Amino acid sequence: MAISSRDSSRLRVSQLNRRSGAAVDVAPDAAARAALADSLGLLDLPAARLVGRLTPEGGEGWRLAARLEADVVQPCVVTLAPVAAHLEEEVTRVFSPHVTAPDAGGETEMGDDEVEPLGQTIDLGAVLAEALSLALPLYPRAPGAALDPPEGEPEDRLRPFAGLGDMLKGRS
Repeated sequence: MAISSRDSSRLRVSQLNRRSGAAVDVAPDAAARAALADSLGLLDLPAARLVGRLTPEGGEGWRLAARLEADVVQPCVVTLAPVAAHLEEEVTRVFSPHVTAPDAGGETEMGDDEVEPLGQTIDLGAVLAEALSLALPLYPRAPGAALDPPEGEPEDRLRPFAGLGDMLKGRS
């Protein structure tokens, strides 16, 4: 069984073949990429694709081993100019019926990031979105973008501990 972008990215667990697993190839269309880019604060998301395989895990679970590839355009943290990047990440998830989803309220102990509760469906689109959000560069910078000290500010004011070493040497 192969799951492609022509099919829904939400798979019914009851229709998966436990003997052969399923090949996975999810590539959101332009409208879905635009919505995802907007939700992640991206300027553009020209390409995003999750390719891999779902295989049976244990008696009732499923393991996803896939590769995320995406081209993203983010605003520079200094100049807000567009910064393009190509991302490639390995994605692994285990969907287990023995794991429960955390409650919305109250405290929850964080478990393994790769283990998800298994319900009636596996949402590969959600896996792609989560993996993409985790793979994004935190502080994208355009070439040559630098934080310069404000005009008129002495350099020492921006480095408050610059002379601390000299002060401590004089105490001996």
